[in-house]
Amino acid sequence: MSEPHVTLEPRDPVQEKLRGPLEEQLTSALQAAAVRVRSDYAGEPVEQVCQRLLDETRSGLHPDIAAGFEPDMDEFCRVAVAIVRGEAP
Repeated sequence: MSEPHVTLEPRDPVQEKLRGPLEEQLTSALQAAAVRVRSDYAGEPVEQVCQRLLDETRSGLHPDIAAGFEPDMDEFCRVAVAIVRGEAP
């Protein structure tokens, strides 16, 4: 599995301007969360790993950013499946 990455789809010029820095921050939080979840993984089901991945990612963000962060849960669950299967990032 490749390293997890967040990609945004901006809807206006302001979002487009903030896209790069925000993608970097979200990706960094997701990658750090994946490392923590992977290191603590103890046989939990995929759904639980996916939720923990989301919670850990949000905890690594500024509260305002975390509140507005609505990721594609299919992609988060894909990362969770890789963790459950023991696949390297």
